[in-house]
Amino acid sequence: MSCPLLIRASVWCLFLLVAAPLSALAQHGHELAPDTCVLHIGPYKMYFHSYLPDTYYDRQFCQELPGIGNTVLVFDYVEQELRSLPVEVRIIRDTGSEDNLEAATIAHLPAKIHPAGSIDVKYNFDKPGKFVGLVSIGEKREHVSRFSFSVGETSAVSHLTHYIMVFVPVLVGIAVAVFFAFRDRRKPSGVTAS
Repeated sequence: MSCPLLIRASVWCLFLLVAAPLSALAQHGHELAPDTCVLHIGPYKMYFHSYLPDTYYDRQFCQELPGIGNTVLVFDYVEQELRSLPVEVRIIRDTGSEDNLEAATIAHLPAKIHPAGSIDVKYNFDKPGKFVGLVSIGEKREHVSRFSFSVGETSAVSHLTHYIMVFVPVLVGIAVAVFFAFRDRRKPSGVTAS
């Protein structure tokens, strides 16, 4: 077996072992990445974070809360101008239709000016499910943002995808290394017997 070829194959395997988990973490690390939880409301932006203080007191989440219970949804203003505008927040069950908002609403903060630049919505989710947040800005709700989130429903497909992103590149790297290692053994030698 050729030593330079084995070194190249080893370097590729090492690269895949290091790079694959980092890309998977980048995909699954959305709970801690603030830019992942940005709401765009017309020309404005808000950061959205959710917390489960009773069970996950030291973690923040974005669109997938892993459990039910007391929840705090936090909306932090990005632009200073928002501090002088009325903002309304409504949390509804995701029924597929928003025709009857009052019936689907589980939490509602009427339009109000929040000079501190932050809004906290506290609610006790007693059942898992899918929900929609509606954030409206302005006297006549000129700008509206709609975002979906889930409570107590872990997405098995999402987690499986992250594991595949780690293991498939590693297995491909190992297969490439084995292929090159055995390929050199099968090559006939350049010396022929006379």
